[in-house]
Amino acid sequence: MLRLHRPLGGGMVLLCNPLSACLVGRAAAPRGGGSGRRGLHEGGVVTPGVEPPSASAWRKPEAGRLKLNFDGSSKRASRRASIGGVCRDHEGGFVLGYAERIGTATSSVAELAALRRGLELAVANGWRSVWIEGDAQAVVDAVRSRARVRAEEDRRLCGEIADLLPLLDDMTVSHVRRAGNRVAHGFAKLGHGAARPRVWRGVPPDEVLRFLQRDAEGE
Repeated sequence: MLRLHRPLGGGMVLLCNPLSACLVGRAAAPRGGGSGRRGLHEGGVVTPGVEPPSASAWRKPEAGRLKLNFDGSSKRASRRASIGGVCRDHEGGFVLGYAERIGTATSSVAELAALRRGLELAVANGWRSVWIEGDAQAVVDAVRSRARVRAEEDRRLCGEIADLLPLLDDMTVSHVRRAGNRVAHGFAKLGHGAARPRVWRGVPPDEVLRFLQRDAEGE
């Protein structure tokens, strides 16, 4: 059964500082983000060891860690973009989800913006042991400093992400195929219709509930 974390102060929270407002911030070159503990997938749980390989299904972190899955969505014709993500515990329990529109952007900017927002929320909530996962291989490689980022806006976001990563005591970064990132994708889709940036704490929206349940049960 999917376990939900209920916050002390209620369910849904509105953000007052959307990430889209940060996209015109200072430029910075990408820096290393791959430091910290790596994990080995064993029996549906990631334990300390080596960096987890790409997977087709969502995997649980070990006890004491949170897992952040992120996703960006950019419509091909209009390039209207949105972001979303989800944080879950070692049992697959929903902790937090977020979604927002970011205006017009490329798919890579949307993916990076989604990761940055997730890291902001992790740091703001005092979570220091985080497994980060997304389905955009180029973004995962950029965070690991294995890919060169050329577009100016992408470089800016990589620099802002690099500033957030040292605030985590323990970090893993991994790639997952789309099927294993369906909850984050669901939040990103919700972002297209969001009038304001939104964060859900403890109680997820109905649109992603069945996927949360399936991930928690290993389906």
